[in-house]
Amino acid sequence: MPPPTASPSNSPAVPHAIQNVAVFCASANGADPIYCAAAAELGHALAARNIGVVYGGAKVGLMQAVAEAALAEGGRVVGVIPTVLVDLEVAHDGLTELHVTDTMHTRKALIGERSDAFIALPGGFGTFEELFEVLAWQTLRIHAKPVVLLNTNGFYDKLLEFLDYCVQQGMLKPKNREIVLVAGTVDQALELLGLT
Repeated sequence: MPPPTASPSNSPAVPHAIQNVAVFCASANGADPIYCAAAAELGHALAARNIGVVYGGAKVGLMQAVAEAALAEGGRVVGVIPTVLVDLEVAHDGLTELHVTDTMHTRKALIGERSDAFIALPGGFGTFEELFEVLAWQTLRIHAKPVVLLNTNGFYDKLLEFLDYCVQQGMLKPKNREIVLVAGTVDQALELLGLT
C-alpha cells in the first residue's frame, strides 16, 4: 500500500492543527527506567492536551507505557498491529481502537494516515525503520507532517552524529538533515509541535 499523501512542503512546520500523534518506540523497556518514564510522560501529556495517540498496538515495553499513560488520563489511543503480532498475543485489548492489518506495510501506512505528526522515542530496528521511512516520505514531499526525535537521556546522540557525518560526506542534503526535529524532553517535543 502506498504511503499517505499530503501537500508538498520543504518545511518541518506544522501543516495544520494536530489532533493525533504517531508514537514510534520500543517493544522493550530498555536498560534504564528513564525510558519508560519518558514514554509514560509523553502519553500522559498528549492525552492531557486532548491529542490522540496512534501507535503499534502492543502491550509490551515503551509501547505499553505510552498507551496506558494516555488511557489513564482519559485519552484516545489507536493501535495498529499486524496479524502476526496479534497471534503472538501482544495486542493491547484495552485501547480506544485496535486495527489489525495483514502486513507491516499496511500497518505503517495506516499509522501515517491517522497521524498529523510523528514522535520517535528510543527503540530498536522497528523504531528506526518507522522513523526513517516517515523522514524519507517528507523529503520526497509525500507528506508535510513534522517528525520529532525524542532523544531521552541522549539515546540518539550517536545517530545524530552519524547524520551529520552523512551530510559531510555528501550523502544527505543539509536541508533534509534539518527536518529531523530533536527534543531532549517531552516538554521540548510538544513545544516543537506547537502543543505547549
